Amino acid sequence: MISWTAVLTVAFIALQAITGLIGLYQVVLSVFGLVYRRKPLVHEPAKRFAVFVAAHNEERVIAPLLENLKRLDYPQSMYDVYVIADNCTDRTAEIAREHGVIAEERTSETERGKGYAIRWMLERVKERKVSYDAVVMFDADNLVGTNFLRVMNDRLLDGHKVIQGYLDIKNPLDSWVSVSMAISYWYTNRMWQLSRRNLGLSCALGGTGLCIDMPLINRLGWEATGLTEDVEFGAKCVVEGIYPVWAHEAKVYDEKPILLVASMRQRLRWMQGHFNCAQQYMGTLLLASIKERNLAKLDAAIYLFQPMRFLILFLTAFMFLFQNSNPAMVAGFTELLPTWFWAVINLFILIQMPLAMLLERVEWRAFIGLPLFPFFMLTWFPVTAFALFTRRNRVWKHTAHTRAIQFDDLRTR
Repeated sequence: MISWTAVLTVAFIALQAITGLIGLYQVVLSVFGLVYRRKPLVHEPAKRFAVFVAAHNEERVIAPLLENLKRLDYPQSMYDVYVIADNCTDRTAEIAREHGVIAEERTSETERGKGYAIRWMLERVKERKVSYDAVVMFDADNLVGTNFLRVMNDRLLDGHKVIQGYLDIKNPLDSWVSVSMAISYWYTNRMWQLSRRNLGLSCALGGTGLCIDMPLINRLGWEATGLTEDVEFGAKCVVEGIYPVWAHEAKVYDEKPILLVASMRQRLRWMQGHFNCAQQYMGTLLLASIKERNLAKLDAAIYLFQPMRFLILFLTAFMFLFQNSNPAMVAGFTELLPTWFWAVINLFILIQMPLAMLLERVEWRAFIGLPLFPFFMLTWFPVTAFALFTRRNRVWKHTAHTRAIQFDDLRTR
């Protein structure tokens, strides 16, 4: 008869092994994000873009983005802006038309969410019989670096099919919640995304600031209609051997919630979608990585296991605290990895947050948010746990946006 002690011992060893390997893996990979070599623009504008702006009741924030898109450093004859007014009950479509862009209104009671809206808009573009080389996707609350299309044009002409722009925050100093989200983004951009670009691995897609080769979409189709269409499409690309690349030089500024409740609601949707994508693609990617000896597919599978940065922060911190606060309890189990290992891993992770901010030349006031960042990270515990038990939910819920910041205001902060 198997004793509970034996079962717990095996579980304890497994937890140590998994968290230790993941923690060490990310620490090693993050070192490659310390060096940033700016990629110069070498190609003249040649690609024609369809720029999609997904919007649901965004009359308060969409005008600054549309003004911003008129001023991109790219020939205006070579890109068209399409606003997808998805189930809107406000003046979103009317404001879009006032700004001289194409506004398409869509209504559906059953197929709600950005993934469905994008699929619908792709069909409308086909009906127009206008030829585009690529589609670029933004959210209505975004602002965009004026060089964005120039960078995407360069990467496409270099042969890349899926490109993710740098995800920044347009309102980081609004509250402790928004600055905490900003810190996590700056860390991810530098220590996760840039390091993978430097190593030739696939980057993670972020839902906005995304550029996709149009022939690729026509070949694969757009079936990414879950709560996290970005993760879903990215996983499908890696399965097909197409590796999204990171464009550190092309920035998109996203609005983040100011209140904790709104932030937790948004992150819950992300985690629910992430669990669904993991269930669908993680096993396939893992098996393919072993069969093909492919590090990029293994890395993508690890990412789908759960958002890497949260697993590392939570599980290694737990292991460190567990071994130190319960020595009597741990004494009965096999200590696979010593306490100093967990201390070093956690120290490296904590150091990387301000280091990433320094390397990214973040405004000095954002560093004031660092002491509160651990409290924000603790809120991921209930979010992730609840998402695990509600992962079958596919009902999309809108995150309200209110910060109508102009692009010029970003440059004067």
